[in-house]
Amino acid sequence: MPFANHLAARVLRPSALAFAVGMTLASSAAFAQSNTTGSIFGQVASHEGNAVVITSDTGLTRTVQVDENGRYRFNSLPAGKYSVSLQNDGKTVSSRDNILVTISAGSEVSFGAGSALAKNLEGVQVIASSLPAIDVSSVDTRTVLTSEQLSKIPVARGIGAAALLAPGVVENSSYSTNGFGNIPSFGGSASSENAYYINGYAVTNPLTSLGSTTLPFDAIDQEQVLTGGYGAEFGRSTGGVINIVTKRGSNQWHGGAYVIWRPEGLRANPRNNYFPNTGYYPKTDGTLYWYRNKNQYTYTTYGAYVSGPLIKDKLFFYLAGEQNKQNGNSVASFSNSTTAAATGWNSYGYKLPRWTAKVDWNITDQHILELTGVSDKVEYDSSRYPYSYTTLAKSNTKTGGVYTKDGGNLYIAKYTGYITDDLTISALYGRQTLEHVQKPFGYVPNCPFINTAANHSTVPGVAYPSCQETAVSGILLPGSNDKTHGYRLDIEYRLGEHDLRFGMDDQTAESLTGSAFAGGYSWVYNWQADPSVAIDSGSGVASPASAGGYGTQGYFVSRAYNTQAANVKTEQAAQFIEDRWQISDRWFMQIGLRNEQFTNFNGDGKPYARQRHQLAPRIGATWDVFGDSTLKVFANAGRYHLAMPNNVAVRGASGSLITNEYFTYTGVDSSGNPTGLTAVAVDKSKGRTCPGGNAVSTNLECGQSRDPRLVAAKGLKAHFQDEYIAGMEQQLSSTYNWGAKLTYRNLRSAIDDTCAQVLGGECFIFNPGVKNTFVTLNPDGSYKETTYTNAQLGFPKLKRQYYALDMFIEHQMADRWYGRIDYTFSRSYGNTEGQLASDLDTGAGGQADVSTTQDWDLPQLMVGANGVLPNDRTHQLKAFGYFQLTPEWRFGGNALVQSGRPRNCTSHYPTADAGLYSGAAYWFCGLSGSGTAPGSTGYKAPAADYAFSPRGSHGRAPWSYSLNLNAAYTPNWLDNKLTFQMDIFNVLNRQVATTYNFRYETSARNTPNSLYLRELNVSEPRYFRFTVRYDF
Repeated sequence: MPFANHLAARVLRPSALAFAVGMTLASSAAFAQSNTTGSIFGQVASHEGNAVVITSDTGLTRTVQVDENGRYRFNSLPAGKYSVSLQNDGKTVSSRDNILVTISAGSEVSFGAGSALAKNLEGVQVIASSLPAIDVSSVDTRTVLTSEQLSKIPVARGIGAAALLAPGVVENSSYSTNGFGNIPSFGGSASSENAYYINGYAVTNPLTSLGSTTLPFDAIDQEQVLTGGYGAEFGRSTGGVINIVTKRGSNQWHGGAYVIWRPEGLRANPRNNYFPNTGYYPKTDGTLYWYRNKNQYTYTTYGAYVSGPLIKDKLFFYLAGEQNKQNGNSVASFSNSTTAAATGWNSYGYKLPRWTAKVDWNITDQHILELTGVSDKVEYDSSRYPYSYTTLAKSNTKTGGVYTKDGGNLYIAKYTGYITDDLTISALYGRQTLEHVQKPFGYVPNCPFINTAANHSTVPGVAYPSCQETAVSGILLPGSNDKTHGYRLDIEYRLGEHDLRFGMDDQTAESLTGSAFAGGYSWVYNWQADPSVAIDSGSGVASPASAGGYGTQGYFVSRAYNTQAANVKTEQAAQFIEDRWQISDRWFMQIGLRNEQFTNFNGDGKPYARQRHQLAPRIGATWDVFGDSTLKVFANAGRYHLAMPNNVAVRGASGSLITNEYFTYTGVDSSGNPTGLTAVAVDKSKGRTCPGGNAVSTNLECGQSRDPRLVAAKGLKAHFQDEYIAGMEQQLSSTYNWGAKLTYRNLRSAIDDTCAQVLGGECFIFNPGVKNTFVTLNPDGSYKETTYTNAQLGFPKLKRQYYALDMFIEHQMADRWYGRIDYTFSRSYGNTEGQLASDLDTGAGGQADVSTTQDWDLPQLMVGANGVLPNDRTHQLKAFGYFQLTPEWRFGGNALVQSGRPRNCTSHYPTADAGLYSGAAYWFCGLSGSGTAPGSTGYKAPAADYAFSPRGSHGRAPWSYSLNLNAAYTPNWLDNKLTFQMDIFNVLNRQVATTYNFRYETSARNTPNSLYLRELNVSEPRYFRFTVRYDF
């Protein structure tokens, strides 16, 4: 099967090329299609025929008349293979077989004069089904991967991994989910800004927008990766779109089974991780931090499928299922915490049962009904044991662990009606339920969680036991789940040279979610090098020494609460209109307008944010330069909106309790609770203290229910981006195409939260970088509106810009081989990543509070924030393909070379201003001193090398080089039904850090971070994957 790239280039055999030029095949290219269908179109020579008939592999038959200009088209065809026949007064005069229809694309099939020429074209058209024409009516940029293509390229079995084959798509190692893997970033956007579809229904994670539902990899028929310029039917994405169409049954019976094995014995050892050489900690600098050599696992997959007709030409089914299992063990990173050491060895197992079922009913040739079911679940079972870094050995006494289960089922129904040759109507309805279960080992409900994870946090010679046996700090709210339901309606009408589309879609996402510390709260033990420096000067928390006890040595403890729980909801609706206009034989234009509405509800079911009448124009044009589909020039421009996911309401609009109350202590009891507590004084004038005590909260999340009018800025605008693309594609020869395109993206509006000092201790969701109006409560219970300019808030203008040059050359499948090379030069620059904050990754992933990141919380956090953004990879070179050496032997390869992620250095702000966060999160580098005025009590001068350190100013992570190879043997003696395949990933075994810990100081001022510049997210070592499959 073919690989259809984002411009879908076609090759004609020389015997037909002159004829094709003469007929200006592209003149019939205007067509419409949805996100699950495609088109067949073409031109018929004068007097050769007056009707065209198509027949699918399910027996679906449609007939259209050839118009007065010799053109015909079939819109809204399910993806798959078709035969196309030309008829003259009811008699077939020519036919073409194996015409492949791909998602949102057109397959061109034209008929010439004379039987001899028609015979020559017969061969061309069969090849054209595998090598589509340059689609001169396509204004978007896409990559379409077929199931056969995916089976021949050495790529990880996941929809996110497959998307990385597309130009401009990079892997963001700071965000991943079980079952999905690392989540890609498209065109400089945050990883949460993508949209995912299965058979036309949106399956993006409803809680966080990170990742999506997935399915058995073998159930994918086509994966479309849209990287820009998509039409008005797509929305809710400012990154990219991954659009999956599943396999379906046909009139032929098919089935098979497969086993996939990734043995640990052939996997290279992960390289160990070491403390960086900071110069401040001679006892640990350069020593072993994480013994990764013992991180081992074996991965197996068992799968089977069957498909065929239940009633020939009428009713068909496809059923696939697979069980993925991963069993292994891992070692926790080094810590002087006795609690961490007690659970440092993890023996775990994953089970990922998945199935996909599809039923297609050709009620008549004019009416089709499709039913889809998908199940995607992830089970994780962990058992933890003590581990000693002294002996590098584990104990056999189980001390911890957890069982989790996530996922659920998805059901989709779609109707398509071909009412007339010119009118098509389709309607879709979907529903999904995802459940989340957590069962920690040894959980004691009434015992606080003891946290001694910070390095040097415990007093030498003092034991820190724990009455809370579980090692899981956060306990999931029982009954947690996510639910979505929605519908879509599309109408397509052909009017002369115009293909008009009208549509609407609506989806509701609900999440019952939340968590709290095990036992309700946690005792967090900590230490700072200088006992006289304030623990949290921004919140007014005094120094440890001021409260006596172990505080005179820098040791202190906080009673921490982090309780977030709510049943929240988001409603998203849209309407669109689009005209695909064939202006002339060589010029084509696509004009569309999308109107979107978003409403976010808090835990009380009250709306706290609404966006209405969000108009998103889309316009694109193509020029078929020579009129023969051999050179295409195209351009498009559009606006794209994105809603806030449900997680925003859980913390930002539904009454979270996130506080710390600081003490010094003189001892620890047998349950791990501190004794001899003395409260550390708090300056309440800083505006970070909760009512009735000394508990401080950065965002004043003190557990109170929030009035929805006081949550978000009045008239809050949606997150949206403008995009401009211009490019060309050219057929160089019968087998080679090349192309280039320029892309510019500009984030025009974003949503985040802020606690700017001018707001007097209040926190709001707002639009960064512009004027905002906030509603506050007067003492008498009335409401007051106050408008602040961006200058009054103290922020810079919002900036995230991405520009790129993409170039490719492709050899179509001919002469037994296929290959493609992409090169991308890009730049992602600004003061915000978008909805996420990857730069805050210190080893456990980036900040995942989507649309409520640390950015924009305070003006001081944005000083120096402008620079090269974390998803920037200046250079990317991708190459993949395969070679069919003989009918029995095939070889494939997949290579990636790219420059590294930008590096930073962050520390405390130069001055300990009121309301500042206590943390090394500011764009300065070095030891910051006390931040107080010279001569004041406890004053410490900053280090001589302490300096302003803008984002991206500390070089790059190393270049990454990845080479994957495979070989497959399909013996003739079993009728080519049995396949043995071996894939080798990361052949060169280059294990490269993709990012680093950028925090120069700890959460305490003037205290060096012993983990500054520790390597993070090192690429996976070399491993082998063996596949045995039988297909009939």
